[in-house]
Amino acid sequence: MCGVSTIITDKIKMRKYTFFIILVIISMSAYTQTAYITNETANTVSVINVLTNSVSTTIPVGTNPSGVSVSADGNKVFVTNTDANTVSVINTATNTVSATINVGLEPRGIALSPDGSKLFVVNNAANTVSVINTLTNTVSATITVGSQPYGVSVSPDGSKAYITNYNAASVSVINTSTNTVSATITVGSGPLGISVSPDGLKVYVSNKNSSTGTVSVINTATNTVSATIISGMAPWGLCISPDGSKVYVANYNANTVSVINTATNTVSNTITVGLNPSGISVCPDGSKVYVVNHNANSVSVINAATNTVSNTITVGSIPYSFGNFISTSLVS
Repeated sequence: MCGVSTIITDKIKMRKYTFFIILVIISMSAYTQTAYITNETANTVSVINVLTNSVSTTIPVGTNPSGVSVSADGNKVFVTNTDANTVSVINTATNTVSATINVGLEPRGIALSPDGSKLFVVNNAANTVSVINTLTNTVSATITVGSQPYGVSVSPDGSKAYITNYNAASVSVINTSTNTVSATITVGSGPLGISVSPDGLKVYVSNKNSSTGTVSVINTATNTVSATIISGMAPWGLCISPDGSKVYVANYNANTVSVINTATNTVSNTITVGLNPSGISVCPDGSKVYVVNHNANSVSVINAATNTVSNTITVGSIPYSFGNFISTSLVS
């Protein structure tokens, strides 16, 4: 009886151990996130496993891919192909292009509405924004904005889309329910990157051609610039931490990232990265910031707690990734 009891006890322990292993695997899978890096001259997207900081696969897309927007559920990635005048829709389960959508001339910036039903695509050479119905993958509206529009960000409630107009030194505010421009806000020279704060109260804009390199802070209640922050030479992409306390700015000509304290509107840290940083995104938990080094064919990984580069990942030729390129979904 003693031997039988020991065998039964061992089997129970083995089952518990196996169950524990399964839980660990599920837990690791559930927190796996992915970064999607557009490679302009390679016409591909490098897929980075954020957990391991390694490239897991490479996906062929259209000609000269630039902008990226990842769906909230992580199931789709939308990529603007600037020289093809199209948007590639990537199925993340298979890492293949499931659809190609025709838009305006030279699409650049791209952003999804919070509910994922609309996709806003900025057509740089057409001075327009294409609004795509993501259920049908068709253009439902075309909106005229300012001269040489570039970046786009949508408010957390989905009611407004903000567009940077590079040649007009302005931001167009689109009412997303009517697909009309409700306001135009003057900012610094050569605005490119744009991001709305998590509470929707502020919009941050990088002004590439300002003599010192600046970031305009827009008060969304009044549609006016409430502050101007000196960043670094030729600020390009920017992103906001999930708690809204920091803004990270990629300074293209300085090879740095500026960390802005949003409470004081001052630069609290400057981090050296690779050559000509362009795109930049922060992980959903705020722990890491990924910086795309346009002319280094690499991505710098910043530890947000220490403001230091913890890893450098080699990707494809002339990477760009202008927009939100990290999956916010915590499901593999």
